[in-house]
Amino acid sequence: MKKAIFLDKDGTIIKNVPYNVDPKKVRLFKDAGFALQKLKNAGFLLIMVSNQAGVAKGYFSEKALVHMRNKLEELLSEFDVALDGFYYCPHHPEGTIKEYAIECLCRKPQAGMLLKAAEEHNIDSSASWTIGDILNDIEAGNTIGTRTILLDNGNETEWELNEKRRPDYIVKNLEEAVNRILFAEAAKIMGGIAYEG
Repeated sequence: MKKAIFLDKDGTIIKNVPYNVDPKKVRLFKDAGFALQKLKNAGFLLIMVSNQAGVAKGYFSEKALVHMRNKLEELLSEFDVALDGFYYCPHHPEGTIKEYAIECLCRKPQAGMLLKAAEEHNIDSSASWTIGDILNDIEAGNTIGTRTILLDNGNETEWELNEKRRPDYIVKNLEEAVNRILFAEAAKIMGGIAYEG
């Protein structure tokens, strides 16, 4: 089985522009390209899992997500990084587009997108990690048994903590998250003996 990083998109990999699908507004965080490159080199699959309620709310169509994804992958290709999977949830119970205005099992904090990706890519959740900027990302990752890292960059505003929403680590940026993961991988290889510092 494979190991993976389940990545939120907005506020984690790219700058958070609410309901954006305009390729011109897609901007990687400055540390994102090299950070993801390190994870790829360490043997992780990179799986993006993103709530896209703008579809349910009628702000854009599912087809518009294709252009945004293409731009994101173009930016990552500059670092020789390719996503291994791109999953999104177009639903929201308060949506205005009837077929998308539902309670679903894929909208984070539900774990449907992660479960589907794990099945399709033969992923071992216990060897994998979830990185996101809000606790809904953390709950989804914890639900399927990954280790979890919260980027505390100001996007989480509610801080409703419980056992499912408690991250393994809270960090300031993606580079720090990757360093935590690589340190844990080194410790595993060395039989648990590693020194941080």
